[in-house]
Amino acid sequence: MDETTRAALRRSLGTRARRWLLAGTVLAGLLAAVALVAAAAPADRTFAALSETVQSLMSVVTPLFGILLVHDLRGARAGLGSRPGSPVRPGPVLPGVLAVGLPAVVIAVAGVLICAATLALAPADVADEPWRHAGTVAVGSVLVQIVAGLVGTGLGLLLRSTVVAFLATIVLPLGLFALLSGVEAAQPWLTPFGSVRNLLSGDMSLLRWAQWLCVLLLWGVGLNVAGTAASKRRSGTAGS
Repeated sequence: MDETTRAALRRSLGTRARRWLLAGTVLAGLLAAVALVAAAAPADRTFAALSETVQSLMSVVTPLFGILLVHDLRGARAGLGSRPGSPVRPGPVLPGVLAVGLPAVVIAVAGVLICAATLALAPADVADEPWRHAGTVAVGSVLVQIVAGLVGTGLGLLLRSTVVAFLATIVLPLGLFALLSGVEAAQPWLTPFGSVRNLLSGDMSLLRWAQWLCVLLLWGVGLNVAGTAASKRRSGTAGS
């Protein structure tokens, strides 16, 4: 692991603002889990049902960590290019893309623990099989947050403004999901939210894993490839 990657990993959760952001994200998940257990019918008090809401809620914030990471790298690159006689170079993007896995996994594991503890300590009746598919849901939770983080790095590379990029991580996936409401079979193939519902239900088949892989390639890999190309073009234009 090179120094750039280590620095990106340290910075992913290494600033006070990002630790507060992480704490706020986890607190929101905890409050959502408690509210759901209190308000839901016994049949809906399951690990999968809790995870679907809690992990989906926290995944709204996860992309912001990715956006901030690639903007860190952009700022460091600009600082190097501003030195007398130093050309502006594209610089490595991969460290920021990889480093977003750390906050994504931390958020996912925190959500898994919150849902498990809330369900285990629930003072009310729960479903007959509250832990059904718990292992698959736990794995799915990590995958959901990783894809959310990669959406953040991709849009962070494509868009200069942190605010615009963050809003895009919400508007674009949900907007596409809404546009495909008349073609529901396409939603899990083309939208993160469509695959999220499958992963967090725990009822995964070979077809559903293929759908998640398609979403990963489109929103995780594709966005970052496009963002890297756009970043290199901007750097080339600035250096010419």
